[in-house]
Amino acid sequence: MGVTPERSWNVLLILAGMGFPAWAADEPPSEWMEPSTGHRVIRLSREPGTASLYFHQNGYTASGDKLVVSVPGGLAAIDLQTLRIEPVVEGRVSQVVVGRKSRQVYYLRGGGVYATHLDTRATRQIARFPVGLRPGSGLAVNSDETLLAGSCTEAGAKPVDTRPAGTRPAGPRSSLEARWAARVPMRLYTMDTRTGELKTFHPSNDWLNHVQFSPTDPGLMMFCHEGPWHKVDRIWTIRTDGAGLRKIHTRAMDMEIAGHEFFSPDGKIIWYDLQTPRSRVFWLAGLVLATGEQIRHKVGREHWSVHYNVSPDGRLFAGDGGGPRSVAAPGHGQWIYLLTPKDGELQAERLVDLAKHDYALEPNVSFTPDGRWIVFRSNMHGATHVYAVEVKASR
Repeated sequence: MGVTPERSWNVLLILAGMGFPAWAADEPPSEWMEPSTGHRVIRLSREPGTASLYFHQNGYTASGDKLVVSVPGGLAAIDLQTLRIEPVVEGRVSQVVVGRKSRQVYYLRGGGVYATHLDTRATRQIARFPVGLRPGSGLAVNSDETLLAGSCTEAGAKPVDTRPAGTRPAGPRSSLEARWAARVPMRLYTMDTRTGELKTFHPSNDWLNHVQFSPTDPGLMMFCHEGPWHKVDRIWTIRTDGAGLRKIHTRAMDMEIAGHEFFSPDGKIIWYDLQTPRSRVFWLAGLVLATGEQIRHKVGREHWSVHYNVSPDGRLFAGDGGGPRSVAAPGHGQWIYLLTPKDGELQAERLVDLAKHDYALEPNVSFTPDGRWIVFRSNMHGATHVYAVEVKASR
């Protein structure tokens, strides 16, 4: 992020000189030094209810000057040089992702797919989903912005339980397990960003979710088999023409889980949370796509995070910690972490104390394109806001 400590302090001084306090009693501080860590934290948002995007949904322009966030009235863009916030889209939208070339944000609204330019706010409808086709989750845009992708179901599609009689579990299920067990027919789709042409492929009775595009290969998609993580081999890639289906990780023991997958910025590695078995041994694992090499960085239980992310240069990771009822060490894992690989482990540095954060809201960390800040969302002061913590300590 292009915000220097001097510039951010100048913004606060200007506000104070105009009669506006740096913060009021009923709103979070605009900036502070984390007492126990020495890292500077800045509140990027002004309106309560503002949130950054899901951890693998790109929210940054290619030049790194703007960050798209959701606000109660739609979407807004934060200028990371001046901290100015400008409205971009009015009205309720979903499945938001920023393109890596054209300074456009793509999103769903109603039954349509739209693109809005972040500077001019020029908006166009790319296409509408055909009657009877319902989009799933995980709208993605490829690296050259020629295609969008996601998963979809046919309206009224009937569940198909393919498991043999006698193997279907009885009794109440969680909503996640019930949705997974329903075996609703789904497909992947691509949509041409210029013409709106929609193509579907890879029909499946598995729950297809979290569709992502490689940040460098415009024809490579990643998706997951959603469901109880200890019952699914979750992570898969496929080409946009339906060829090259590839499983990225195969579970090798009872209760092993792998998920919350994401691409490295250069598109060469897929990273994911791995537990062997669940809640016992923790790793940040990776697969080098070109060679099949497997990478494992051990993670201390107290440093386990709901989501991880990687710096633009691939050298550092960030984690958003885990709540008191998560697999993280109870009462000790509620932090924003900077994670540095060393000797097969991730050395953890605490950045921001999230002891007062309600983890029903996932912080969803991301590095700014310049690698200097980690952005996250939090309700640690009550309402949801977007914050940035400086990677380098100020003391």
